[in-house]
Amino acid sequence: MTATLDLKISPLEEKIRHTGKLVGKTPLIEIKNLFQKPGIRLFAKLEWQQIGGSVKSRPAFHIIKNALRNGLLGGGQHLLDATSGNTGIAYASIGTALGVPVTLCLPENASSERKQLLTALGANIIFTSKFDGTDGAQLIAKELHKEHPDRYYYADQYANDFNWRSHYETTAPEIWKQTRGKITHFVAGLGTTGTFTGTGRALRKFNSNIKLIALQPGNPMHGMEGWKHLETAIVPKIYDDSIADRILEVETLDAYDMMKQIAQKEGLLISPSAAANLLGAIKVADEIEDGVIVTVFADSADKYSEVMAHVFE
Repeated sequence: MTATLDLKISPLEEKIRHTGKLVGKTPLIEIKNLFQKPGIRLFAKLEWQQIGGSVKSRPAFHIIKNALRNGLLGGGQHLLDATSGNTGIAYASIGTALGVPVTLCLPENASSERKQLLTALGANIIFTSKFDGTDGAQLIAKELHKEHPDRYYYADQYANDFNWRSHYETTAPEIWKQTRGKITHFVAGLGTTGTFTGTGRALRKFNSNIKLIALQPGNPMHGMEGWKHLETAIVPKIYDDSIADRILEVETLDAYDMMKQIAQKEGLLISPSAAANLLGAIKVADEIEDGVIVTVFADSADKYSEVMAHVFE
């Protein structure tokens, strides 16, 4: 008698597959009214159009998925990490869908919208000093894990290879397919550096001639939540300084002005970091005569009411 193959999957695996359908596959839109230059096409990925509402859903899902499959997370353990907000919201959204409790170390000056969303999603929040930013939140998270290793799985998005791999496996192939392989330049800001590192590595595999331009704030005291001024911050372990062809600086006030411009000319309400990415992409576009430039709109303006009130006063 021939044994039959059991094709049933576990309830957990079924949840993982179902949740995975809600991650990635975001639209690529062309910026046509705000910027026009013969020979140049400028595109942006609308990353808020997935579960969790931001680009951070990609690494959050890959980190949780692989921790569950490898037995590193489960049995009531909390996923623990430091966040400026967006990754935390993604963790909490995906954690709820997969039955994983989430504890987050969050700077106390995070926007009220972020705090409300995290509370609504059931996350356990440990507030850290606003003066220490996400660097300080990382130190607190590491100490918590050291004290209670059985209680927490420390995801450590700044050092977790599944962060950049999520973009290597999803963001880059999506961009390549959506531009029909015509992309010439990729421009993105540096926070955990996962988006730039993973997407850049994969795009170079598709075409070694693609130019990769990283962006960072012009000074340490900036207003782009999640971004890092590398010279004065803890540099994420996943960052590879050999990938970028160049690094450009973007000023916060210029990003705020861009938020207003794109709302009025494209009808898009985007976050400060998304506006900063667009500024960087336009800087690159101004310097070249021919090309297809792609950047990432990490999230919308939904979680930035205080900034919006300032921008549109």
